[in-house]
Amino acid sequence: MSQELLEEALNAFIFKYKGTYFLKDLTSPEFVDAIEHMEVRENDVFLVTYPKSGTVWTQQVLSLILNEGHRNGTENIDNLERAPWIEYNIRNYDYNSRPSPRLFSSHLPYYLMPKDLKFRMGKVIYVCRNPKDAMVSFYHFYKVFPKLNYSIDWETFVDLYMSGRVISGSWFDHVRGWYTHKEDFNILFITFEEMKKDLRAAVLKICKFLNVNLDEKAIDTVVEKATFKNMKHDPLANYTFFPRDILDQSKGDFLRKGTVGDWKNLLTVAQSEKIDQMFKENLGDLPVRFLWDIKVIAS
Repeated sequence: MSQELLEEALNAFIFKYKGTYFLKDLTSPEFVDAIEHMEVRENDVFLVTYPKSGTVWTQQVLSLILNEGHRNGTENIDNLERAPWIEYNIRNYDYNSRPSPRLFSSHLPYYLMPKDLKFRMGKVIYVCRNPKDAMVSFYHFYKVFPKLNYSIDWETFVDLYMSGRVISGSWFDHVRGWYTHKEDFNILFITFEEMKKDLRAAVLKICKFLNVNLDEKAIDTVVEKATFKNMKHDPLANYTFFPRDILDQSKGDFLRKGTVGDWKNLLTVAQSEKIDQMFKENLGDLPVRFLWDIKVIAS
């Protein structure tokens, strides 16, 4: 299809505002602006990610930690209820009426978050994933959006991703922005690959950051219920509860593989080297490191 048709499809699907891209029909510039004034409580927890970086997985982990492995009667509540999005209030929740500790999710860049967070109110957990696997997962994710009335091929998506013309903008800008402003927030950085390598250690690290003390049985429950295998078949965790006009999972699973190194199945050598170069140019001066292969994790 022509570039003109692609542009038409993208303009009907996403809109750009303040340096990043949002899904049309699910939010507005006015709603995004209002987020700055959101009142943050001392024990609020904000999960922040670039898309397809382990968001749903960490939603599950955090909701299990905060609810002690669902001892508090949350086992019949889906992940959207447990950790609603601050920029996409799809169910029109009254955030102020939610009991503490509140858990929220976001793909926002650091500069669009509630200003209270910059006074170190609440806590932020930022999960990042290597850009190659995030891109592959994002490509498959785009296929389940009915509102994107265009069949984007891999080569086209790579160009869009590398230029930052996708939901939430540039991976490089997002990660760099949050990392270089970490002193402004009460924040924990953790990687998808770190969680994949040793989920129990990651759970303990998160618990320590949140000052949550769980007994061994509760830790075991969190780890077991947050395995990819269990989540993939859990309708409350795999987002199959989402309206089909937003996510059509007959075209592909929302939770697909959840692995490390899947990029090798799609990226050409040239594409891989291009990302390596962009990584060096954008993040080379920062101590941000990733594991790129499941073989490394398994060793």
